[in-house]
Amino acid sequence: MRPLKKQFVQKSDSPKKYQHGKNTGKRKIQVKKQKPVDEKIRLNRYIANAGICSRREADKYITAGTVTVNGKVINEMGYKVLPTDDVRFNGRRLKPEKKVYLLLNKPKDTVTTVTDPHALKTVVNIVSDCCKERVVPMGRLDRNTTGVLLLTNDGDLIKKLTHPSQEIEKIYMAVLDKNFKSSQFETLINGIELEDGKISFDAVSYVDEKTKNKIIIRIHSGRNRIVRRTMEALGYKVKNLDRINFAGITKKGLRRGQWRFLTTKEVGYLKML
Repeated sequence: MRPLKKQFVQKSDSPKKYQHGKNTGKRKIQVKKQKPVDEKIRLNRYIANAGICSRREADKYITAGTVTVNGKVINEMGYKVLPTDDVRFNGRRLKPEKKVYLLLNKPKDTVTTVTDPHALKTVVNIVSDCCKERVVPMGRLDRNTTGVLLLTNDGDLIKKLTHPSQEIEKIYMAVLDKNFKSSQFETLINGIELEDGKISFDAVSYVDEKTKNKIIIRIHSGRNRIVRRTMEALGYKVKNLDRINFAGITKKGLRRGQWRFLTTKEVGYLKML
């Protein structure tokens, strides 16, 4: 087992330090070189970047013969184009959209799917008037989980930050149906077996010593409903779950249901992870 050490998070969202945690090491940030402007990209990606649809949907349009490049119908999967090429969908010339990055403090009873005929409200509905670009959630939060949710039209960044290999850090505050036993801190750090494999938390603590049914959790796993399922396995029910940090981005200053654009500095940080 890796040595334990104290972990720190921002004072505005959680207590000054964790009581229990494991040393996960510091990620080395590398500055990536900018792609040259004359570099070719896949046609489906170019169409998705123009805000028409997803890459998967773009493949269907290409197969159907509705896409032309420099006046020629293209049916070839994997075909690559230059940014200067004349790409048209149903006769209309496409131009890549400006990249947009949003932070939403997700409220309860909202779903993170782009469209859901059974949902009264989706996160996309909440930010629908913020910009003309088509943005989608970066990963998912349960309907009743609140807190930090990023939305963007930057498909490359979504793929990067939601891929399991990236092990992006998330910090949650959970309110349980009863006091959490201090003896189980080490259980969470060492890991427990769930139906889809073993899971361990990076760090965990009480919010304060007076309210022991409220805990702060630091984790890198992106598995579905992982916090709720882990707590249930230990005999607790999660009454409220709030994500207070995702990849170093916090919701400081945002009330439930509010959103804002990410700063240039925040976007640059996310791209360097």
